[in-house]
Amino acid sequence: MAKTVFLSINADVIHSGHIRIIQRAAELGDVIVGVLSDEAENEFNDYPSVSYEDRASIVRSIKGVVEVIPVSTMDCREELLSLRPDIVVHGDNWKSGVFAPVRRKVIETLSMYGGRLVEFPYSHNSCLDEIENASRRELAMPERRRPRLKQLLGMRRPVRVMEAHNGLTGLIVESTQVEGPDGIRQFDAMWISSLTDSTAKGKPDTELVDTTSRINTIEQIMEVTTKPIILDGDSGGLIEHFQFFVSTLERIGVSAVIIEDKVGLKRNSLFGASGGQGQDTIEHFCAKIRAGKNSVRTPDFMIIARIESLILEKGVDDALDRARAYVAAGADGIMIHSKSKTPDEVYEFCDRFRSEDSSTPLVVVPTSYNTETEEQLGSHGANIVIYANHLIRAAFPAMEKVARTILRNGRSKEVDDLCMPIKEVITLIPASNQ
Repeated sequence: MAKTVFLSINADVIHSGHIRIIQRAAELGDVIVGVLSDEAENEFNDYPSVSYEDRASIVRSIKGVVEVIPVSTMDCREELLSLRPDIVVHGDNWKSGVFAPVRRKVIETLSMYGGRLVEFPYSHNSCLDEIENASRRELAMPERRRPRLKQLLGMRRPVRVMEAHNGLTGLIVESTQVEGPDGIRQFDAMWISSLTDSTAKGKPDTELVDTTSRINTIEQIMEVTTKPIILDGDSGGLIEHFQFFVSTLERIGVSAVIIEDKVGLKRNSLFGASGGQGQDTIEHFCAKIRAGKNSVRTPDFMIIARIESLILEKGVDDALDRARAYVAAGADGIMIHSKSKTPDEVYEFCDRFRSEDSSTPLVVVPTSYNTETEEQLGSHGANIVIYANHLIRAAFPAMEKVARTILRNGRSKEVDDLCMPIKEVITLIPASNQ
């Protein structure tokens, strides 16, 4: 009786390497191929350019494949325990790096029933690199990048978003991966904040940085990344100007803009009611939302309304009244903001909003109530969690410490341990972008 052989692939782009490893696996027995589901593919890589159904169909047509099944995690634990294959096949390129913990989990699962792992030498092929680079270039195109936030919202909750304020921080958000308890974790999207953008330029966060400069920052990040982008649009400005801004953002491939119901000279929300900030009328802000929606040309671009009622100490009831009106005016999502150290008022809002609206996406920014996990926030109905300013907050003290240390010692030797080797910095930047 032939042995059962299992291997898993993402199959977003089928290439000769996949064919070879399937052929070698077929020499060992009957091959079952696990193709990563769209959700699993997004967890460790990016939103797939080809649906699971199409990827599975292509793999099923490859000679030597007996069966194709969906797999939900990189370590395929559930599938392995269900199928109990005699052999699991994989390339040996996962012995180190971010996927090494996945390998350990597969070995642990196999040991539970006596299966074994067979690893074939991984051979690097420059042609495959070009295929992958071509796929990345396609993902970076506006028409491919723009719809992915909505696709993510339909796939998993909550969407994990990290701020970026230039090309280098965009690359960090794009490429950072860690092994978590539920598999490989990465950020799903990028938040381009007016606070971090203006701070990186040495300017106050008062809507002083003009639209042209904001667009330049977006384009710097878009040049070197593929993930969807959510833009902090401040108040959106004048209604007439907001309409044109929306058209520009949609055209260049931004997925969403979040505008806040503030009026007057902007100050950061964490100043709260003491910042002298006023709140727009419901009627005027709804008119701005409707005008923006009238400028949208595709179903992909989202206008999300940010409610400042909790910041201005007006209470959850006021926030809910505004949320209902903004959704009725066409808002594609609601962001509820709070500077409280606990999530209580945010959770009250989310729970009450969800009791009457189960579908409109909810966005939270847990900067002040940062003990809450994404899972906890999601359990109250949050669809998007934004880490709004952490990279620039981390960079400033690190750079200041290096500068002070060099001044103190009159040389740079003492900062060696504080600095990443320049070779490692350079490797973060794709060769095609150097």
